[in-house]
Amino acid sequence: MKAYIIVGVLLLVIFGSIGGYLYQRFSAFAEMDFTPPPVVIAVSTATLTDWDQLLNAVGSIQAVKGVDLTSETSGEITAISFDSGNKVGKGQLLLVLNDEVERASRANQIASLELAEILFKRDDQLVVQKSIPQSQFDQSRANLEQAKAQLAETDARLANKRIEAPFAGTIGIRQVDVGDYLSPGTVIATLQDHSELEIDFTVPARHVPQLKRGLAARVKVDAFPDRKFKAVLTAVDARVDPNTRNVLLRAKLEESEGLLPGMFATLEVDLGQQQEVVTVPETAMTYALQGNTVYVIENAEDEGLTAVARVVKVGTVRDGRVAVLSGLDVGEQVVSVGQNKLYRGVKVVIDETVNL
Repeated sequence: MKAYIIVGVLLLVIFGSIGGYLYQRFSAFAEMDFTPPPVVIAVSTATLTDWDQLLNAVGSIQAVKGVDLTSETSGEITAISFDSGNKVGKGQLLLVLNDEVERASRANQIASLELAEILFKRDDQLVVQKSIPQSQFDQSRANLEQAKAQLAETDARLANKRIEAPFAGTIGIRQVDVGDYLSPGTVIATLQDHSELEIDFTVPARHVPQLKRGLAARVKVDAFPDRKFKAVLTAVDARVDPNTRNVLLRAKLEESEGLLPGMFATLEVDLGQQQEVVTVPETAMTYALQGNTVYVIENAEDEGLTAVARVVKVGTVRDGRVAVLSGLDVGEQVVSVGQNKLYRGVKVVIDETVNL
């Protein structure tokens, strides 16, 4: 009996010691602070900025002088005097069609014209002497004029057999060869003057009151992503397209080195006005399906600072800053670095060494 009492006392002491130890450990564990440490971020202040009012558009570059060379008449090509990619001068002979029939007809008409001139001169003297009736003299004069007209018609047909450059420029890829039968309207090659380029583009009709000739524009193409070409608005169409409700505009490029007709381009037309917009660094903007978001710095309910997500409406991006059209006030601080570490209710600490 005494042995059972001793064993019971020993078990009580052992379990009591274990229970006391566990109580101390759980008490200390409960008193520990598991609040995550604040996140270090960089901030920027929303500022009011004066921006030039720009109108964005897209268009296609084209040459002021640019044509597809074709023929007005048909015939077999007997000579080609240019190669693809050649630079040609105005009036330079490019292609000749078979003109044997026209040249033979011309020789016959020259002879007829010479005879008509001889007969007219003879009848001119005879009519003065009244040796022939006036009607015969009138017939001689008509025959002379008819011979001249027939020769002029043949000369025109001969000219149509010779294709010349209508202006100086660069010839494109040749589409025909010697011996081909050329039909009217068949493209021989393209001729483009690269020294003068322009761009046609459309904008919504609501912008018409702000548009006028002489407005400056900047043009960008994919071939030169880091370069902007200067242009000037030269024309506003006289009507609005009833299908699209857009108006057609044309701008002339002041510099065109390296550009080719047909290139796709984006434009920024300076409307000559300024507007005040709230801007933040582009790094402060988080683009998501639910909307464009910025994290705004606010005072936490207990103490310190927190970052709260706010959906905003954004405008254009310019020089690394984005315009905020609504949802943000001037002077509010937004997170510009470290957004990927933020979550609801997070405490933040501002890194003063980073300025954006």
